[in-house]
Amino acid sequence: MTSTQDSEIAISKQWWILFAVSLVTFVFSLDVHIVNLALPTLVEDLHSDFATVEWVPLSYSLVLAILVLCVARLGDMWSKKWLYLIGLTAFTTSSLVCGIATTIYLLIAARIFQGIGAVLIAVLSPAIVTEVFPDAKRGLALGIITSTGWAGVSLGPTVGGVLIEHLGWRSVFLVNVPICTIGIVLVMLTVSRGSSPTDQKYFDFGGALLLGITLTCFLLGMTRIQEENLGGNLTLVLLAIAMMACVSFLLSQKQSEQPLLNLSLFRSLELSFSLLLSSIGYILNSCVIFLLPFFLELVKHYSEQQVGLLIAVLPILGICVGPVAGSLADRFGERSISTIGLVLLFISCLTISTFSEELTVKGYLLRIIPFGIGIGLFQPPNQSVIMGSVPPQYLSVASGLWFFSRALGQVMGITLIGILFSSLSASQLPVDTPFSVTTAPVEALVFGEQESFRIVSAILVIAVVISGFLWQRQNQRLRINRT
Repeated sequence: MTSTQDSEIAISKQWWILFAVSLVTFVFSLDVHIVNLALPTLVEDLHSDFATVEWVPLSYSLVLAILVLCVARLGDMWSKKWLYLIGLTAFTTSSLVCGIATTIYLLIAARIFQGIGAVLIAVLSPAIVTEVFPDAKRGLALGIITSTGWAGVSLGPTVGGVLIEHLGWRSVFLVNVPICTIGIVLVMLTVSRGSSPTDQKYFDFGGALLLGITLTCFLLGMTRIQEENLGGNLTLVLLAIAMMACVSFLLSQKQSEQPLLNLSLFRSLELSFSLLLSSIGYILNSCVIFLLPFFLELVKHYSEQQVGLLIAVLPILGICVGPVAGSLADRFGERSISTIGLVLLFISCLTISTFSEELTVKGYLLRIIPFGIGIGLFQPPNQSVIMGSVPPQYLSVASGLWFFSRALGQVMGITLIGILFSSLSASQLPVDTPFSVTTAPVEALVFGEQESFRIVSAILVIAVVISGFLWQRQNQRLRINRT
């Protein structure tokens, strides 16, 4: 066999690996959003209550956030292929158990194991793709993964509605089983076992425990902070415990010879600032996705179907723009493309802050399209920078840090916009009048939306400045290399 044939086989294998990983990413993204539609049905069919059913999505999300860095460390210690297959098998099996669960508690327990499988999939997918694709094609490959994730997000409500209406709530879990089985076969056939890039096989269980306490208390505290009186004293206790555990975790990592998280990685400004920008991007995305349905339903009085179609514009644009952004980043540099994306996001946020009762569908689209394009241009190149700014032995850690920045941004975004919107809207009501989003005057809701997005726009200015600074540093390095 000639070297040309070997090269063609290697290239073909790269794309089969990308297809397998993208297929699984699609199902993972679909599952995150499809389950929420089944919650009202679960209350009735499993004879439960709303407070208990809330743990169906919450337990899954908490497991994802808590285990992400632990999985990232394991990915750099052991074979990514077999860890990925373990995660995919766990996700498939637990999806089956979810689909046949007869009690709400069995369903929640299965969702916890499904979250364990999902975090292995989410963290290792970018690491596997980064390993097999050369730097010149890394942005394109990661852009395709991002787009398949957006496809899962956009199709989640539609697919979920159809499945629940015609096949019942169990089908939203059972649909994962055949697709993931195909994914298992493809991964086994295409992904090479590889070798562990490090001889350090020690796992820091003490650090993992401290990290788990930190993230559990922090995320539970953040979910409570939107309640009346900022969640009460329990919220303060949870956040205080999170802060103390975080300090203890950082000290333990600094002293450990084989830490769960190598703090020296953060000496790289590219990595540190790119992770910060990633969190800001997901904060903004969560703000828009969370608040727009309230505005469109309560101010414009659109039907749920109309709202769903209007919101779907964002992920559809992300699907279309993601691969293009990755390809442009490979050609012109990641930082230039991601900075352009942030500028578009800033412009879109300013225009969204002009939403009013007179808003038309055309006006909505003109304001929201730059946002969808901006997100598509920003995310894949920024993720490519994160994955390319660490040594090969820390690829899984970099992937885990990116996923954690995403989870943190989503929680912070919903919390931030919830506090801003409710506080600003309530400020337009008479003193001592209780605020309810469903009964507040339209004028108060419009004011809350407009001012909230003006504040978010100010946060974006910081992101644009940071990205511009990194772009300038990148250009300086290129000039030095040329000379």
